[in-house]
Amino acid sequence: MYISYFKIAWRNLLKNKAYSSINIIGLASGMAVAILIGLWISDELSFDSYFKNHERLAEVMNNQSHEGQYYTGNSMAPPVADPLRTQFASDFTAVALATFINDYVITNGDNKISGKGMWVQKDFPEMFTLEMTYGRRDVLKDPSTILISQSMARSLFGDTDPVNKSVHIDKADMTVGGVFNDLPSNTTFAGTGLLMSWDNPENGTNQVTSWNNHTCQLFVQLADNAVAAEVTEKIKGLPTPHIEAWKEEIMLHPMDQLHLYSKFTNGKVDGGRIQFVWLFGIIGGFVLLLACINFMNLSTARSEKRSKEVGIRKSIGSVRGQLIGQFLSESMVMVGLAFGLALVLAQLSLPVFNLMADKKTAIPWTSFSFWLLALGFTFFTGMVSGSYPAFYLSAFKPIQALKGALRMGRFALLPRKVLVVLQFTVSITLIIGTMIVFRQIQYAKNRLPGYAGKV
Repeated sequence: MYISYFKIAWRNLLKNKAYSSINIIGLASGMAVAILIGLWISDELSFDSYFKNHERLAEVMNNQSHEGQYYTGNSMAPPVADPLRTQFASDFTAVALATFINDYVITNGDNKISGKGMWVQKDFPEMFTLEMTYGRRDVLKDPSTILISQSMARSLFGDTDPVNKSVHIDKADMTVGGVFNDLPSNTTFAGTGLLMSWDNPENGTNQVTSWNNHTCQLFVQLADNAVAAEVTEKIKGLPTPHIEAWKEEIMLHPMDQLHLYSKFTNGKVDGGRIQFVWLFGIIGGFVLLLACINFMNLSTARSEKRSKEVGIRKSIGSVRGQLIGQFLSESMVMVGLAFGLALVLAQLSLPVFNLMADKKTAIPWTSFSFWLLALGFTFFTGMVSGSYPAFYLSAFKPIQALKGALRMGRFALLPRKVLVVLQFTVSITLIIGTMIVFRQIQYAKNRLPGYAGKV
């Protein structure tokens, strides 16, 4: 029975090529926009999940207050690290200081390149589970040894193994101890190609002993039985006795929240880029709904032509449930074709989309979960877009349909009028939502800490 439904659906599609093309292209456009927005949201939600220990990682933040004014940031004084290792050793499995990312010039003979790098303590590579191409992660115990990214290694040494080879960085000669895979763009340290030992004499930050001098970042890995909120209560007053000019406390900000929840009010998390995720998600939903409404409108516009078909089928014994199944099958065939076209449109649009959004997203063609979600997405869209036409058309009375006297009177065009008004309402809502998003982006550029103009 279901095979016959799909055969009939395919024949109707071929018979009405113009109508089918318009409907499929319209639906595919909406689905393509939803796919692109879905990829952007997935990239945002998976930020820093590249690190295997991301659920146990956190950055230490400082809350400063003075005369009713509050500041929350990630600039830390280096002396904070040692007490965390000693006094609170049971709460942490690793603690690592790191400078902020800076530009450095790396030289290998006549080959000179510029790259971004950090001075980090020896536990840093292991905490963030860097994937190694050559060498080991623990080589930063030696102050003269460095780790470089795969792309930097290729620029300096070609395709050869660079381990134990010498390079010159600014004023220091160092030895390559290992090569790590380039960090994805959706990580906090994206673009970092050079990790240098914290204990190297060229790192002036390691000489800072003042609690007032906030010159670096501090990352921790929580013990398996430790809870970030509970540990924060234990350690928050650590810097307070050492600072007189203002009140300062520290807190743990989980790595999984570092990117999306970067806005603080009075020392408490108060949103951030998560607002964009919600807003773009709502916009994507509205765009898809608009495409579905357009599909319904075109389907009901052909109701008079399909009414005689319904009348004949009911006259020869078809029940309403069978007709609903047939019309939903037609919807599923068209939505399936629209989804295939949407994937093509999304793939073609990705370069421009990534340029605008400052992303490096890609359609995960080989991912089983992606295709599972795609199947659910297609089924849901097919049910939404085809449900009203299916129930509407299947409700026709056979005698009235065959006589051509279907739904005569003032309510004849009511369904289409409702859909047109709803389509107009969704369009206006979409425009307003887009304006809100851009206002939020402007706000983020001016207010959110660490925001670099990325959408």
